[in-house]
Amino acid sequence: MISEPFVSVVTPVYNGEAFLDECIESVLAQDYRNWEYVIVNNCSTDRTLELGEQYAKRDRRIRVVTNQAFVGCIENHNLALRQISSESEYCKVVCADDRLLPQCLSKMVQLAAQNPTVGIVGSYQQSDDIIKWKGLPKDASVLPGLEVCRLGLLREVHVFGNPTSVLYRSELVRKAIAAFFPHSAPHADTSACYAYLRHCDFGFVHEVLSVERVHAGQLTKEVEVLNGGNLAHLEILATYGPVYLSETELALRKHELLATYYRMMGGCVLKMKPRVFWEFHKKGLSRIGLSLDQRRVLVEAMREVVRELRMPVTALRKFTSILAEKPRPGIVEWITKPRESSASSRVSHGKS
Repeated sequence: MISEPFVSVVTPVYNGEAFLDECIESVLAQDYRNWEYVIVNNCSTDRTLELGEQYAKRDRRIRVVTNQAFVGCIENHNLALRQISSESEYCKVVCADDRLLPQCLSKMVQLAAQNPTVGIVGSYQQSDDIIKWKGLPKDASVLPGLEVCRLGLLREVHVFGNPTSVLYRSELVRKAIAAFFPHSAPHADTSACYAYLRHCDFGFVHEVLSVERVHAGQLTKEVEVLNGGNLAHLEILATYGPVYLSETELALRKHELLATYYRMMGGCVLKMKPRVFWEFHKKGLSRIGLSLDQRRVLVEAMREVVRELRMPVTALRKFTSILAEKPRPGIVEWITKPRESSASSRVSHGKS
C-alpha cells in the first residue's frame, strides 16, 4: 500500500437506495487498496444516508457528507470533488447507480503513474450489451490533449465517457478556480475534459473497467428524451472549437453540425414533441448566441415528410404509434402561441 498513490473516490448521490449497496461494494472489492471513499448525500429522502453510514462504520476509509440544502446534479458532483483529500494524487468518481470492476483503480492509476503528463484517463464501459467509448486505435494509450480534443470536435470520436469511466489527476481538480465541472448542463463532465486537456495529455485503458446501469431515472435518459446530444455538440463546439480548431475548421464544422441538428429537429415536428422540448432547445441555443430558426425547422419537417412517403408502410406505422400516445402540444402551437412556462419542478436524477 505504501507504494500505491493515494486515490480519492467520490460518489455524489440523491435517493440512491436502490443501487448504492452495489456501488459501494464495487469500491470495497478493488484490488487496489490505498484509497478514501467519500459519499456525498444530496438531502436524500430514502435510506441513502443510512446505508452510507452503515458502511462508514465498517470501514474507516469511508465517510459520508450530507449537504445542508438540496442542489442540482452537477453542483452535487462539484461538491463531492471539493471533498477530496489534499494528499490524494488521483480522483475517481463513481456514480451511485454504476459500479467499478475490481481492477478499475489499479489499471487506471498504473497508466497515469507511468505517464506523468497524463491528466485524465479514460476506459471502456459496459452499458447493457454495449461497450461504450470506443474509437481510439488499440495501440493508442497516451495522446496529446490537443489531438484527442480535435478528434472529438472534428470526427466525433467520443472517448471522454462519463464520470464513472474516467480518472482525474487530483491536481487538476484542486486547481479548478470555481468548479471542476464548468456549468450545470448534463454534458458538464465532457466540457471539463475539453477545458483541462489544453495543458495535459489524455490516457486510455483499452479494457472494460466499469459498468453503467441503464434505467429510466438516469440523467442520460432524460437527455435522450430531449434529444440533448445534438445540442450538446453545438455548445461544446461553440465553447472549445476556437481553442482547438482553425477558423476554417470551426466554420465548416458548425455548418455540418447545424445541418444535422435541424434535420433532427424537423423529424421531431412529426413526432409532435411537447412544448418543454422546444423550450429546452430554444434556451440551449440562446446560451451560445443562436436562436431557433423556425423556418428551417419547418423546411426540414417537410423534407422528412417526403422521405417518409417513400416508405409508406413504415411511415403509417410511425404515425399510428404517435397517434396512440397522449396528445401533446408541439412546435405548431409553440410557434403560433408562444408562452412562458409558469411552473417548475425538481427532477430527481439517478446520477446526482
